[in-house]
Amino acid sequence: MSKNFYQQINNCLNELKINNLLKKESIIITPQNVNIEIVGGYRVINFCSNNYLGLANDQNLILEVKKGIDDYGFGIASVRFICGTQKIHKILEKKIANFLCMEDAILYSSCFDANCGLFEPLFGLEDSIISDSLNHASIIDGIRLCKAKVYIFNSNSMDDLKKRLNEAKISGSRNIIIAVDGVTSMDGIIAKLHDICELANEYQALVIVDDSHGVGILGENGKGSHEYCNVIGKIDIITGTFGKALGGVSGGYIAAKKNVIELLRQKSRPYLFSNSLAPCNVVAFIKAVDMMVDCNHLREKLWNNVKLFREKMVSIGFKISNSNHAIIPIMLNDVKISQKFTYELFKKGIYVMSFFYPVVPKNKPRIRVQISASHSENDILYAVESFASIGKKLNIIK
Repeated sequence: MSKNFYQQINNCLNELKINNLLKKESIIITPQNVNIEIVGGYRVINFCSNNYLGLANDQNLILEVKKGIDDYGFGIASVRFICGTQKIHKILEKKIANFLCMEDAILYSSCFDANCGLFEPLFGLEDSIISDSLNHASIIDGIRLCKAKVYIFNSNSMDDLKKRLNEAKISGSRNIIIAVDGVTSMDGIIAKLHDICELANEYQALVIVDDSHGVGILGENGKGSHEYCNVIGKIDIITGTFGKALGGVSGGYIAAKKNVIELLRQKSRPYLFSNSLAPCNVVAFIKAVDMMVDCNHLREKLWNNVKLFREKMVSIGFKISNSNHAIIPIMLNDVKISQKFTYELFKKGIYVMSFFYPVVPKNKPRIRVQISASHSENDILYAVESFASIGKKLNIIK
């Protein structure tokens, strides 16, 4: 036993505690929904879930899960290439590929695993990856594993992206890859995919998009940021999750051309060495993808809620990002103020989270609000009223 190691751990925890950076977990004792109960008897309106369409507790999906257990059992107890592939896994892969207008798809236990399993089999020392400065941690970790040269461009800045493309071209790279989030998770900013694809075409670069916060809600048919930006057919690889708009359950995927997916089946380590997705979840995901065709009413309700909340918050003096997404960060200037604010909101029955360094830049703490189609107009107005009263109390707005 190394006493130095455990002392090092305690020192790290104490430093986090002193700087008010310890993350705390609330224990929910009800199904995920707009109205939830947390241990201690606290009933709150949930404004911090990725449950954009309200499908996390959808009865149609619950019935599919129950049927899936009856028909296919509880677990696979194997990885895909041994004896962990059932017919339903192939059906889901085909459905998500077709929905995204891609040739093929491959399933992972999460989008984090998908991103970590994507880059290493496809790219190496001879390649250059140009990564958005606000990319999700899973993209960053996945890129690190492949040993390619890495260039960072200022988020959504086409001028800076072009500079990095020139640098990568001069370096003599075998392949140049642009990797972005379709929607940044902390700011709700939608990537300028039309402009990115034009630059990619000019420099013969590949485009990879993690569209975890886009698929299901963006675009006329909910296909995601590539539909919203009118670049269907111009994105080389899309990664995503079933854990947000598509039902809120764990599970991820990569969609691309058939030969890319086939190589990932042969060499992607998180795919090769992780148990297959549980069959009960798979049949629910199949249903969820089918439901996307008929979810326009939920998307319309979601965007009406987003518009209402944004307009009301701006009118009373709060600073929010200039984006068009259900992720709405309320920008604050002080970490302690953001923590105090969320505590006061919680006492009023509004459940949100504050984010600060290292999750976001040091000078940009914020409260991230996430809107759902399940929120009623009264929920939205009560949240705005609560923000207003606390904002005045803390001298953030007048």
